[in-house]
Amino acid sequence: MGLFGNLFGKRATDPGPADLGVLRCDVHSHFIPGIDDGAQTVEQSVELISAMHELGFTKVITTPHVMADGYRNTPEIILGGLDTVRRELHVKGVPVQIEAAAEYYLDHELDRLVKEKNVLTFGDRMLLFELPFLSEPVMLLNMVFEMQTAGYKPVLAHPERYAFWHEGSDMPDRLKERGVLFQLNTIALGGHYGPQVRKTAERYIDQGWYELIGSDCHRMDHVMAMKDTLTSPHLHALLGSGKLRNATL
Repeated sequence: MGLFGNLFGKRATDPGPADLGVLRCDVHSHFIPGIDDGAQTVEQSVELISAMHELGFTKVITTPHVMADGYRNTPEIILGGLDTVRRELHVKGVPVQIEAAAEYYLDHELDRLVKEKNVLTFGDRMLLFELPFLSEPVMLLNMVFEMQTAGYKPVLAHPERYAFWHEGSDMPDRLKERGVLFQLNTIALGGHYGPQVRKTAERYIDQGWYELIGSDCHRMDHVMAMKDTLTSPHLHALLGSGKLRNATL
């Protein structure tokens, strides 16, 4: 029947807003100031992280973009920015633990970084990566193999957003068969990226495909979009599924 079907069949009353605090940890965000398209100042970083705390989070694993043709962030750049944010959170008295990894764009540069083991991971060697939005990369399965051979656990960021899978593809099934973890963007369930992305996210929840959920927060409007998503029945179903690993990180 699927997670949503089970929830809907049992739901006699409106469950109200979901409690994101059960997640404890957010695993995808852009809070290091001035190094990608997320927070641009440390003041914005603190404002966003404070807003995440108001939503119930006590820890964030922030993940700046890394891509060969865009944001050429290195571990040194990211970790240096992390230290800056940590100091400011301490000064401002914001009770949120912050760690950093990265969101790696699947390109030729990622292949090199994985082989050199020069990547930032979180949890048990989890490596967050994203795909191009225009077309499915031909190197996808090979890259997954390279990550796993190097000892990493691939985590695919927001698979619901890739339009080339919306009309049906066996690739998501093949990735799950190979042990790739899927990370949902919370605001997809509120229609922030459009109805087709929302529909796909709901279908993947019904199939039990998500192990992680993240805000992908860049700006304050993403925080507001998260608040608008809290009444989603599918969000309730996912939070109660027992599949999410956020709280273990």
